[in-house]
Amino acid sequence: MSQYKVKTVHHPLNCTVEVPGSKSITNRALLMAALSDGECTLHSVLFSDDSRHFLTSLIALGYVIEVNEVDKYVLIHGKGRQIPKKEAAIDVGSAGTAARFLTAMLALSDGAYTIQASEQMKKRPMRPLFEALTSMGAEFTFLEKPGHLPVQVKGAAFGGKKPADKVQVDISESTQFLSALLMVAPMLENGLKIHITSRKTDGSYIRITTKMMHQFGCNVVHEGSLYAIAPAERYMPGTYQIEPDVSAACYFYAAAALTGGHVIVKNVHSTSMQGDMKFIDVLKQMGCAVTEEREGICVTGPKDGVYSGVDIDMNDFSDQTMTLAALAPFAQTPTYIRNIGHIRLQESDRIHAIVTELTRLGIEVKEEESAILIYPGTVKPGIVSTYDDHRMAMAFALLGIRAEGIVIDNCECCRKTFEDYFKVLDRVLA
Repeated sequence: MSQYKVKTVHHPLNCTVEVPGSKSITNRALLMAALSDGECTLHSVLFSDDSRHFLTSLIALGYVIEVNEVDKYVLIHGKGRQIPKKEAAIDVGSAGTAARFLTAMLALSDGAYTIQASEQMKKRPMRPLFEALTSMGAEFTFLEKPGHLPVQVKGAAFGGKKPADKVQVDISESTQFLSALLMVAPMLENGLKIHITSRKTDGSYIRITTKMMHQFGCNVVHEGSLYAIAPAERYMPGTYQIEPDVSAACYFYAAAALTGGHVIVKNVHSTSMQGDMKFIDVLKQMGCAVTEEREGICVTGPKDGVYSGVDIDMNDFSDQTMTLAALAPFAQTPTYIRNIGHIRLQESDRIHAIVTELTRLGIEVKEEESAILIYPGTVKPGIVSTYDDHRMAMAFALLGIRAEGIVIDNCECCRKTFEDYFKVLDRVLA
């Protein structure tokens, strides 16, 4: 495992940064392109551990795919409702999107498949999705722990059967369960009606899914706890442009807040459909100025990096919890982050990870089941454990911009979504 020592700066950071394409949008586009009725070309594709596992899984399923990592495009020959190979084994690695989306796709097919995963992904929740797909006619054989990957799956259309066209699902642990069911609905001749049984029925990533489905030619009707896709809906082939990753952009916007500088992230605009755009509003509350430039959104930090803490519900953009937690020790007042209990079930128990690492660095933190209260303080030098969690690695590197002696352990885990992150950070800090 490698380590990265963060370079502390004592001046405003003023720079323009380019970040890779969105992981969430990339992997959704890969699935819709595979299920389309022809040739799709995807531009500004993210190439990372997660997206490569998605691509290699599609190739293992028999899809003809042309990949160009230099020019960042992927050409996929979609096969509509049919998966080319009726028997195959895939490995989704640690990619939650690949795990949930491809499981749903294979579960509604007429084939039989094996789905392998990393040790990290084997621990993440899948049971509500398995239960929903089983009710539609799929058959799962759990190879290790019940309700978790790895599995063998026999599709609901296997042997000429008809998958059910109605399903219930609880999305309190992950909205990816609903996104998966929505995106594979065009595989079904009779369409699909999905009833949400949890209190949470919507979310920013679900809205990305339904908007992208519309962009690919498939309409979703949403009324309260019901989502419906009509029988005639299909994905249309064509060309699709993937947005820059706003989650990644937010680390650099946070650096502007820390130093009182200004940062532009290329091609990030207010028209973005990504939920993490809400973090830019949080930075406004903390005293940052935000302007829309031709190149992209510019965030200017308050003078000398002096800003207030916030009390904020981050349920709908919780990937930025770690980013705000890294800003909180340097604020003038405490920061309270609420309604984030589901992040305990992601790449790591992120609430516990934040509390453990900030406490180790001398910051007073109070942990609740679904919230964190962080007090201002002096950050001590230390090595930050990252729990093999890319967002812990990238966000907590921000601490070292203001505090001397911060070292990020296992920094290569950021390959999951942004493999050049620390090279880009080096250039910014230089």
